[in-house]
Order: sequence, then C-alpha cells, then structure tokens
Amino acid sequence: QVQLVESGGGLVQTGGSLRLSCEVRGRILRLHTMGWYRQAPGQQRELVATITTGESPNYADSAKDRFTISRDSGELKVHLQMNSLKPDDTAVYYCYARFWSTQYWGQGTPVTVSS
Repeated sequence: QVQLVESGGGLVQTGGSLRLSCEVRGRILRLHTMGWYRQAPGQQRELVATITTGESPNYADSAKDRFTISRDSGELKVHLQMNSLKPDDTAVYYCYARFWSTQYWGQGTPVTVSS
C-alpha cells in the first residue's frame, strides 16, 4: 500500500513563506509525476504545481513566480516552497502522485495565511 505523508503546513502572515514536503511510503520504486493541489473552503480542488520525470515543472498561474516545486534525487519526495503568501493561498494542500494511470493522494495539510 502506498501512502503520501505531507508536512509543513501551518499559519503564516501575508508575505511570509512556508515549505511543504511530501514523502512516499510503501512498496513503490518510482513515480512518474508528483505535485500539489489545494482546496479552499467552498471551492473545488485545483492544481498548484506538478513535476514529471524528464519534464519541466508545471505551475498554476497563481503559483508562478512565488512557488517552487522540487523533487529529491530518489524522486519519492516532493517539496513546495511557497513565498510571498497571500490570504487567497489559504487552503488545504494535498500531495499528489501518479504511476502510469494510478493516482495517489495525501490526507492534506492546512495552510492559513492571515492578513
């Protein structure tokens, strides 16, 4: 069984930074894509950023120039460095992973940006 375990969420003031991390646990040797989605209260889950082996990272427009996604060399950990945070970034952030057509999701870590 594969689990995605997130860490790093919390409360931060506008303009502050947070670094989210996600670790893959279980019997899997590789993943094609890892990334982050978020869901704000009353909103649908939306893409934040993904990174696929051999490709450039993909960012939502709202994340460009402020967030940076990265994967460890073993490619079973993914990080999201979030800078210049805004109240609109307040959401539960979910780690995502894909191996061929199989998708995995973490439990989510809350991020709250106070004004």
